[in-house]
Amino acid sequence: MSTATDRFRAARDRLIELREDYDGAVAEFEWPRFENFNFALDWFDEIARDNDSPALWIVEQDGTEGRWSFRELAERSNRVANMLRAAGVQRGSHVMVMLGNQVELWETMLAGIKLGAVLLPTTTQLGSGDLTDRAERGEASFVVAGPEDAAKFDWVPLPLTRVVVGAEPARDTDIAYSSAADFPAEFTADGPTKADDLLLLYFTSGTTSKAKMVAHTHVSYPVGHLSTMYWMGLEPGDVHLNVASPGWAKHAWSNFFTPWIAEACVFLYNYSRFDAPSLMATMERVGVTSFCAPPTVWRMLIQADLSLLATPPQKALGAGEPLNPEVIDQVKEKWDVLIRDGFGQTETTLLIGNSPGQPMKYGSMGKPLPGFDVILRDPATGELTDEGEICLRLDPRPVGLTTGYWNDEARTADAFVDGIYHTGDVAARDADGFITYIGRADDVFKASDYRLSPFELESVLIEHEAVAEAAVVPSPDPVRLAVPKAYVVLGAGHQPSPEMARDILKFCRDNLAPYKRIRRIEFTELPKTISGKIRRVELRAREREIHPRQGASTIEHSEYSDADFPDLKG
Repeated sequence: MSTATDRFRAARDRLIELREDYDGAVAEFEWPRFENFNFALDWFDEIARDNDSPALWIVEQDGTEGRWSFRELAERSNRVANMLRAAGVQRGSHVMVMLGNQVELWETMLAGIKLGAVLLPTTTQLGSGDLTDRAERGEASFVVAGPEDAAKFDWVPLPLTRVVVGAEPARDTDIAYSSAADFPAEFTADGPTKADDLLLLYFTSGTTSKAKMVAHTHVSYPVGHLSTMYWMGLEPGDVHLNVASPGWAKHAWSNFFTPWIAEACVFLYNYSRFDAPSLMATMERVGVTSFCAPPTVWRMLIQADLSLLATPPQKALGAGEPLNPEVIDQVKEKWDVLIRDGFGQTETTLLIGNSPGQPMKYGSMGKPLPGFDVILRDPATGELTDEGEICLRLDPRPVGLTTGYWNDEARTADAFVDGIYHTGDVAARDADGFITYIGRADDVFKASDYRLSPFELESVLIEHEAVAEAAVVPSPDPVRLAVPKAYVVLGAGHQPSPEMARDILKFCRDNLAPYKRIRRIEFTELPKTISGKIRRVELRAREREIHPRQGASTIEHSEYSDADFPDLKG
């Protein structure tokens, strides 16, 4: 093994040993720091030597499946790397990877890392307009995609070389991915990979503005996800299922780097339409030991009856948005396991989390993870406080942190001010050190001079039996400046009506302090980003149109107010 491999393994092994000793891990852990490091060559290929344990397991909805060992993926990615090199991919080439959950995605990621290419993971949901923007801003010169997605680039005005997966190329200038089989199974790098070389460009999902391009190096994700592994509690031999779509950072977190850091198996279940009973039956059959999903999926599993899974995973994790206590309680009752929440960003690895074996407080994200010096800072005064913006001290700089926003010096400068990194998220810390999420700094709002967290109000709303999903935003009010308004999606079997609105408003009245009460409600679908995050910025803008400070609204809407129900006023 190389020196880099030894040092990385030592750090990994010690975190596994201390996975239930939070205080010990925080006190002892130091990031391994490298001058040169290549995750695919210095780690994956090393653990893959003569290793026939499953590294990737994909089951399709029709029951067909594929399993590939560490050894097989090392060899297959070598062939792909040699094929891409012959196609012109060099160290520093920018390559868009636009694939679904298929083995070629993992092969291409490994191959790109081996070559020292810059990878731009891209969701298959994008159309030509978005692809043009991303390809241009990301300076892409190659794309790896299936035939339908490769065809979208016919309208992208860039000289891209297309590598087509799963079919013969439509153009003479395209390259068939299948030709990789004709290349050698051994790969020789053209030299060492600098640890701070650019590796990944991830587009944020853009809930409040145009998507930013987050830059990560050959260590910030590949080494930085040691913290994510600690939070998950993954160990060698685990079978880990994460519900996330390719093209987004969470997919790299839990479907690529973190499981393979732990020498666990990445498991995927591909479905065209979510089917909770089928998912749980498949999890039972393959023996999933670790499961991570966003709150929406957890709620759908609960509605389908969690007892359908006789042998539930003992590592249960929530991601994407904060979890509500009701969900945690129901999973604990049926599976006898606590869902452990955590907090991180595309710009970081896992910063704050409920780590294995530690006490939990409902609603809390947990505590700062080993390697991160987390502070809460008052945005107005800059003072450290028990409620404020989540920030990271940069001395020493944590490895699991972006170098900044690609070709955007202004945004990078805004994020790194006064020797700290600013997340833009607001949280509160209690006397025991537990940190509770409040919301994005631009989502938190004032009503009657009280500062309100949309997440806190939404957590109460979805405890109502009829509410499937909710988003709370400030609604302009001439007396209170703003009042909380809920946009609500009802669950199956429930229909919008004045009676339903009154019932939900009364439920909120009974379960929220007077200054936090939901005052207005509207039944509608929620605007979301392509990655599934609620675009509250659109809802806030809509409220300003519905309730203008002067004149009457021209927007058609069906809104209910507590003023419509005399017994709820006050």
